[in-house]
Amino acid sequence: MKSVTEKSMDYNKRIKINFEGGNLTSDAGLLLYKEFDEKIGFSQTIRQMLKIKDPVSHHTHTNEDVMIQKIYQHLVGYHTDDHADELKNEPVFTTILEKERLASQPTLSRLNQKFDKEAMKQLQSINRILLDRIIHKIQPADSFVWDLDSSNFATYGQQHGAAFNSHYQTNGYHPLFMFDGLTGDCIKGELRSGNVYTSRQVVRFVGPEIKRFKKKCPGATICIRADSGFAVPELYELAETHGVNYVIRLKANARLKAKAQEIEETLREQYDLNTTERKVFYKEFLYQAARWNQPRRVVVKIEKPEGELFSIYTFIVTNLKLSPKNIVMFYQNRGTMENFIKEGKYGFAFDHMNSSDFYINACKFQLAILAYNFHNWFRRLCLPKKLKTNRIETLRTKLIKIAGKIVNTGRYTIFKLCSSCLYQQAFWKTIHKIQQLPGFL
Repeated sequence: MKSVTEKSMDYNKRIKINFEGGNLTSDAGLLLYKEFDEKIGFSQTIRQMLKIKDPVSHHTHTNEDVMIQKIYQHLVGYHTDDHADELKNEPVFTTILEKERLASQPTLSRLNQKFDKEAMKQLQSINRILLDRIIHKIQPADSFVWDLDSSNFATYGQQHGAAFNSHYQTNGYHPLFMFDGLTGDCIKGELRSGNVYTSRQVVRFVGPEIKRFKKKCPGATICIRADSGFAVPELYELAETHGVNYVIRLKANARLKAKAQEIEETLREQYDLNTTERKVFYKEFLYQAARWNQPRRVVVKIEKPEGELFSIYTFIVTNLKLSPKNIVMFYQNRGTMENFIKEGKYGFAFDHMNSSDFYINACKFQLAILAYNFHNWFRRLCLPKKLKTNRIETLRTKLIKIAGKIVNTGRYTIFKLCSSCLYQQAFWKTIHKIQQLPGFL
């Protein structure tokens, strides 16, 4: 006989609590993601493209099924393999994944041990295929802003490839990211050793994506936006060769400062710069560094903060044909990428690097990117306008964490959701928008 743990409340002994409510779910909003999954062929693509070298898996769980389960766990915030043991009979998960019982923690962990360099490449390929499907078929786009940045994934064990990074002053990995600043889509991510410089192999990282996008959308405009860590002439030359724009900050040096000071002296003839009032000017000049193969346009922002006597200079190299002020404003918008990385870290466990093997960690990273992109496509294509700007943690509270009772009849499985849910209208609007999307075939 099964024992039931039951507690009475101290404030009222007539109120008792146990966890024997029956066939209930707290994550009914996942059904929305499943509807979207089928519309864009998300799980289908994983099953078609993922070919783990060791095909032997649990007798009821293929490697592809386990991978999809992990992604759905990420969506709800159940990031660790241990969570699978508590979810084994969760009715929404079993319905979505079409399983009588979910894969357990040991099964998920066994899949981790099969991850290698080839599996990492397959996951990257799956992301590219799905990304192409979204931006070329389901919601065509003809303009892209590629924000480049690196980040820090702190580690606390003996992870292979982890090293001390002097910039972040911690041990860990130093991954490279490229997001579309207009949509938040993660175009590409790559796990790297912790002590490599920011721009290491950036041309190899960006080059294939330029060629692929140019082939898929010949008329599309692409602009690369990055901070001074990526100010390397090879990246400018790559962009210029393929007709791509770039807006990249430069580190200040003596020659650049001298150019800015010459401009500032000219400005003194027109403006009173000896006051304590804030002054800002946007100018440009041609400049050729020693390693550059040609002179390039450099925009300078000359800012004298309120109450200060000396100016601060910001230098940006670009081939984009905008006014100096608009170039600076366009560059400053790259700060949104920090939010994308934070969303990936805090919402989808980008930085959970707990294996001693580098490629296992790299595959976990790619899996988290897939979960992030799946949600980001869902967010911008399917959600009502009022919810589009919400972060994943907020959306989990509003749209995923909905209580429901499951009733099975001879012909149907009925999910009876919480009658007092505050976001019923948003739920129905989201279903409607998903079902109105064009299919991927």
